[in-house]
Amino acid sequence: MILAVGIALALPLAALIERLWSSYTWPPVNYFCLTPDGEFCPPPFGPIERIAITVALVAGAVVLAYGIGLLARRVLRPIANMTTTVRQMGPQNLGQRIRWSGRGDELRDLADSVDNMLDRVAVGFESQRRFAANASHELRTPLAVQRTLVEVAITTSDGTDPELNRLGAQLLVVNERNERLIEGLLALAESDRGLVGTTDVRLDELAAAGLSSYAELAEERGVTLRRGLVERTVDGDPVLLERLISNLIHNAIKYNNPGGWVEVVVADTPAFAIHNSGQHVPAEAIQSLFDPFRRLSADRTNHRDGAGLGLSIVRSIAAAHHGTVTAEPGTEGGLRVVVKLP
Repeated sequence: MILAVGIALALPLAALIERLWSSYTWPPVNYFCLTPDGEFCPPPFGPIERIAITVALVAGAVVLAYGIGLLARRVLRPIANMTTTVRQMGPQNLGQRIRWSGRGDELRDLADSVDNMLDRVAVGFESQRRFAANASHELRTPLAVQRTLVEVAITTSDGTDPELNRLGAQLLVVNERNERLIEGLLALAESDRGLVGTTDVRLDELAAAGLSSYAELAEERGVTLRRGLVERTVDGDPVLLERLISNLIHNAIKYNNPGGWVEVVVADTPAFAIHNSGQHVPAEAIQSLFDPFRRLSADRTNHRDGAGLGLSIVRSIAAAHHGTVTAEPGTEGGLRVVVKLP
């Protein structure tokens, strides 16, 4: 439609430009129009007319370009709205749809197709999330029963069977790891679901509480805790934000060197940052650390250092609060993780 309108307006202008140009190059080649006096016929336009027509052509071209631009923006506005809607889609707002209410044309077909695709994505995503949550809940009870049975067996043996005690201790370690895995899956499913309700949360108070709770672990590992906390309030879920801070502090202490340090900063921008010493982390491996069940080591069977869900949970919680989390190698090894929140 835009092309047809442009051609319809451009053809008369082209004819007028051709006549105007011929008046400037008068007489044209192979032109044999003569007056009775034997002179060439006068040009079709005089000097004043040529100036007036030139001004009119320039103004017409400007108006034509402006009109085509307005028409193009009006025609393409629905596509821009569709792009905005699709860009806003995420795990926390899977119900977002275009719901095009315009006339039934190609744009309507496109919008309906995108909505149908988003419906299928939402169904698949919700099914996966519901399965993880249900499976985690169902596994909690047998794990608790298993732990109780092992503890009872160790207690009733009265230490008379060293082999039984050794086996029981190993089973308790495996059980504890499985419990951490289940708790991590539940936290990940809950943060992926989004925020049901929010309240004002003091990040500096949560960070101070997290540092206090891990002070004993840091002392055991020979890690020094540093802090730089200023008052910072965000609108969010206090339980999820506490889990975010707790995961980051725990990781910073666990993946550290004896005699190392952990520095926690709460400020206006970024909202939360943590930096620790430790082994060197390749820059190309950082992004994969935010994937579930991924560690710096490629060994997926070694679970002594946890389930590999810590940073995945952190990223999901930050996204649920409309924030971002980034990481980069530290200057003295380790990682520097930055959480930006609105």
